[in-house]
Amino acid sequence: MSDQEERVRVLVVDDHEVVHWGFRLLLDRQSWVERCDGATNRGKAVEIAANLRPGVALVDLMLGPESGAELCEDIRIVSPGTKVLLISGAGRISPAVARAAGASGFVTKDWSAADVVKAVRMVALGSEVFTDDDRPGGSAGLSEREMEVLGLVATGATNREIAGQLFLSPHTVKEYTSAIYRKLGVRNRAEAVRSAQGQGLLR
Repeated sequence: MSDQEERVRVLVVDDHEVVHWGFRLLLDRQSWVERCDGATNRGKAVEIAANLRPGVALVDLMLGPESGAELCEDIRIVSPGTKVLLISGAGRISPAVARAAGASGFVTKDWSAADVVKAVRMVALGSEVFTDDDRPGGSAGLSEREMEVLGLVATGATNREIAGQLFLSPHTVKEYTSAIYRKLGVRNRAEAVRSAQGQGLLR
């Protein structure tokens, strides 16, 4: 994390105690996390969001009898600047429905802990993170910023050059390229460009 990048407050909302504390401990150790608070129910989550104003809320889709998607709307009302990443071990939600609720992403608990942390980081940076995407136009789930980075990757620009053009740190660009590789299902820059060309993502 560069000195210029702000640290992020994170809220974890999950009614499963092991998962709840596991993610809190994991996120608390990240250099870019200022603090990580947690809640196990809708009421407490809204209260903390109103007071803490977190940058990101990691919210379980199924909070017992309550809906994480509805909680997403509640959080956004009391803290409009909070970006919500929905997560689930069993249930699923389409990207369209998640977006309609105000979420910036949806991941599943079969992702590795490290990948979930990366997803929280990407949402904090303004990206969308979805396991599947139903947007028209073949964007492959890439956010506008990721499309910008991908376009510059296709020109042969290095991460440092991309950082200079987009006024980001090289580390942040690396996070974006990692997200692009994962979403496109590729391993490196050359494969990313070939895949993007094949999907019509590059003009």
